[in-house]
Amino acid sequence: MDYMIGVDIGTTSVKTVLYDTDGKMQGYSNNLYPLYQDEPDMAEEDPEEIFSAIIDGLTTVLRKADLKNGTLHGVSFSAAMHSLILLDEDHQPLTRAITWADNRAVKYADELRENGVGKQLYEKTGTPIHPMTPLSKLIWLRNDQPDLFKQARWFVGIKEYVIYKLFGVLQEDYSIANATGLFNIFNMDWDDQALEVAGITRDQLPKLVDTTDQITGMQADYAGVIGMDPQTPFIMGASDGPLANLGVNAIKPGVVAVTIGTSGAVRVVTDKPKIDPKGRVFCYYLSKDHWVVGGPVNNGGIVFRWVRDQLFAPEKITAEQMQVDSYDLLTEIAAKVPAGSDGLIFHPFLGGERAPIWDANARGSFFGLTRTHSRAHMVRAALEGIVYNLYTVMLALEEVVGKPSSIQATGGFARSELWRQMLADIFEQDVTIPESPEGTALGAATLGMYALGMIDDLSAVKNFIGVANVHHPNPETYDAYRALVPIYIRLSRQLQSEYKNIAEYQRTHVHHINK
Repeated sequence: MDYMIGVDIGTTSVKTVLYDTDGKMQGYSNNLYPLYQDEPDMAEEDPEEIFSAIIDGLTTVLRKADLKNGTLHGVSFSAAMHSLILLDEDHQPLTRAITWADNRAVKYADELRENGVGKQLYEKTGTPIHPMTPLSKLIWLRNDQPDLFKQARWFVGIKEYVIYKLFGVLQEDYSIANATGLFNIFNMDWDDQALEVAGITRDQLPKLVDTTDQITGMQADYAGVIGMDPQTPFIMGASDGPLANLGVNAIKPGVVAVTIGTSGAVRVVTDKPKIDPKGRVFCYYLSKDHWVVGGPVNNGGIVFRWVRDQLFAPEKITAEQMQVDSYDLLTEIAAKVPAGSDGLIFHPFLGGERAPIWDANARGSFFGLTRTHSRAHMVRAALEGIVYNLYTVMLALEEVVGKPSSIQATGGFARSELWRQMLADIFEQDVTIPESPEGTALGAATLGMYALGMIDDLSAVKNFIGVANVHHPNPETYDAYRALVPIYIRLSRQLQSEYKNIAEYQRTHVHHINK
């Protein structure tokens, strides 16, 4: 049997998956690591903990491979976007990995948006201006931690650091570079204006390579620990969003991937870079002739967790005693409430928001509460609010790339029948659930197979995944959702003028906020 490994370096864990050449999972490992949030708005990880998790994952899945009667053809990487690590002359970390979820650069991102420079940069980089990006983080570090900033010789992300440790070469793929806010998507190189704004030079950044680029010659001691031939090709791979689209076979024009895990995203593939004149969506590179246009949202399953923990603590305990999933129990409660939650609307901005409003100060709210509303209405409104928000991202996307032809939905929420149906009803589109539980790792493995010439085209991914089920929209819900979505959208706009004020109040008066 021949094998390919996909490694997905995520925000909370590394998933390492061993596939055969038919795309069937033959081994799986999920290695967790902590997110450090020692102060408000901080979200960091330890690069060494992530590196150990990758070594453990590779070691674990390789044990499942029968290498006496088969070959491991390669390993291909996916990684979360927007991470930043400062390295010294000897490539030793001066910082932890500052993740996309870190909001400490919010002041500088706001300045870029207000002074017009942000718009110029977005139109060249395809990366919206937001504290998540290395561009904003570099400005923040340069201004607020100048000594640390001056000490740095290199500015890299987590994937580049891992590859440097394994192979001793410092290089970055176009897809990860694209998400830094420092990369020009029209000339495929670091952008001079962005570098100037960030206060760095191109010789402080890794060499740029394509997502299909291969590296061999792993450091012998790591190869020995893992039990891998050091000449096994490692494929650079891409960032997690574009690879998630590939891994659910949403790479034909018009096929939209909607993912809701802890956070969420709505994405579609085009054959060349496309920019939104209003700056609401990103455009990220996947491979030659494949660009992914979409919008990420902060508030997916994490909102459902808040509802469970804060509003349904007794039910959570009951579920544990009954040995049933607490989310399933809450979904049953929500299902008893009619579509539209009897006019209760929830804005799910518990952690600021990225697409489509790009406002780190955004806050959540219930609107329309009356005495007749119950906790059951609140849980349903929260679930609907998450989908309304994704739908507003879809509306922005439609302006850039046209109407979707179909929707592929994935992520933890896809396990819930109610939520899948809600998606179909609010989007008024058929929703297909592809059968590929680790879509991002499968996307990485597929790109790896393509890079190695094992498949002729990325569309071969359709042979690797099945279809779990299809949900058709229910016309009986149209009236409710068609009436409420415009109210949801208008409210978002009207509240935006006050988000900054309430966020400022919370930062100065509420010490545990964002912890």
